[in-house]
Amino acid sequence: MKGECPLLNIMRIVFLDRDGVINRYPGDRLYVTSLGKFRFLPRVKRAITLMSKNGYKIFIASNQAGVGKGTYAQKTLDAITARMLNDIRIAGGRIDKVYYCTHRKEANCLCRKPKPGLLKKAAREFKFNLKSAYFIGDTIRDVLTARAAGCKSILVLTGKEKLANQSNWGAKPDFVFKDLLAAAKFLNSIKS
Repeated sequence: MKGECPLLNIMRIVFLDRDGVINRYPGDRLYVTSLGKFRFLPRVKRAITLMSKNGYKIFIASNQAGVGKGTYAQKTLDAITARMLNDIRIAGGRIDKVYYCTHRKEANCLCRKPKPGLLKKAAREFKFNLKSAYFIGDTIRDVLTARAAGCKSILVLTGKEKLANQSNWGAKPDFVFKDLLAAAKFLNSIKS
């Protein structure tokens, strides 16, 4: 339509890491290996609902090498994911798609974070520019993933990284928030 501003049609995109952002961080070198071990962090469902209602397309991008290592089965990961998505939907939120890398680190694949393969796959499938996207994670690896993909990075302090360790961070996030709800409120304040 003549005179229409193409910038008005820009998609609002956010990627979320899973462990330490959506559910409790299981600990270094540990995995969520059963439905019983998956526990939502406080205020997460509210945060996802808030972003959903404000027009964000929401994707999960997470390394789940426990499958590749044989620590737990793909069907277990699928069951955990189905329960997580259902609980988010019941709370009024929506996840548009979940992307997992189940490869071991030694596989040197293109989808294992901090490589940007999962984010690039979503951008191809849903036809959006990663420069306008945000990646919310709990580790510096997530910050590096955002940087490699050309996204803005948000670090939440509900998982692995702690603010007291910032002098040891190998990369500086664009934004830091105490949890996903604080990050969601920030994102919702941005005018697209």
